[in-house]
Amino acid sequence: MSVNLCLTDKARYLRLYFPAAHTPRAVRKGAYDFYNKPIDSDTLALLVDRAYYLHELEEENRRLQRSQKHTPLQGLITAAPEMLKVCQFVEKVAPTDVTVLLLGESGTGKELLARAVHDLSNRANAPFSAINCAAIPENLLESELFGHEKGAFTGAVKQTKGKIELADSGTLFLDEIGDVPLALQVKLLRFLQERVVERVGGRKQIDVDVRIVCATNQNLEDLMAAGSFREDLYYRISELVVNIPKLADRRGDPELLAHAFVGQFSQQQGRNIRGFSGEALSALAQHDWPGNVRELENRVKRAVIMSDGALVTPEDLDLAEPEDIPDILNLAQAREEAERREIPRALARVDGNITKAAKLLGISRPTLYDLLRHHNIDVD
Repeated sequence: MSVNLCLTDKARYLRLYFPAAHTPRAVRKGAYDFYNKPIDSDTLALLVDRAYYLHELEEENRRLQRSQKHTPLQGLITAAPEMLKVCQFVEKVAPTDVTVLLLGESGTGKELLARAVHDLSNRANAPFSAINCAAIPENLLESELFGHEKGAFTGAVKQTKGKIELADSGTLFLDEIGDVPLALQVKLLRFLQERVVERVGGRKQIDVDVRIVCATNQNLEDLMAAGSFREDLYYRISELVVNIPKLADRRGDPELLAHAFVGQFSQQQGRNIRGFSGEALSALAQHDWPGNVRELENRVKRAVIMSDGALVTPEDLDLAEPEDIPDILNLAQAREEAERREIPRALARVDGNITKAAKLLGISRPTLYDLLRHHNIDVD
């Protein structure tokens, strides 16, 4: 005979066999253990407890393995609808081979998204080559992009491949594309049109198969109007444009990111910081974040080092005390405000028709009448 004990809906069964002669076959088929007759309730309870404990360890191990897996948007943490739309857009764009232009302020995560475009594409196993066009002097940028031949200029002691050539079969990320000088824009445009490069000091044309992702924190339309960015180059790099919202426009993300950073830096610094005070969370939500995620990361790191308690305060973050922001979000108040705002809109859209307004709002007619009375809203 056998007894089946189900640990959880998803757990395997603990099967106890009597007599023990059947146990080798049972264990081979996945039974956890066996128990000989006569049955002692205390021993049986201990055996079941051990099975539960083993199952919990296995589940914890699976959770840790899932959390450590590489994800295409690795390092990008968000719950804001605006940013989730960007992530969905990137997931749709990545499998194609079109040129992508990422627009957003400094510190909004442009390079993370560029890497996501690469990791989600069919080029994921090929090189990802990145270059910051604003960080390299103008006289060296051409060599960095296109490479150079030995003796092409003073100091060119050997043939060197450029970033474009190194990214062959993969993805080239041109960060701060708006800072490329006009003279070099012409050569870059030719490469985008013909997909061939010539090293500085060379004559040989080299075919390159590469996917281009560009990014900038500047307004390229203003640069074109000022004559400092070529219009034809703009249309080459902007086959698909992704506008990345700044952190201040991503409601809830400052608090979410701050919790992630405080855990990371507490471990790095050997501090036992449990989280943030209510005032600190309100200050995080109220701050404008001109430096975006990079500023938030720096402030949280400073707070972990400077904090004297288990909870980070606004003073630790070097932020002003919050004004007119409640520590606890009041759901009842939020619901009341939403009802007062949306009911008149629905009525206006259907010209005061109660039946249609109720359907539009997803509620019944009696419920709508009750809400009209509650909020003192006149249908007319």
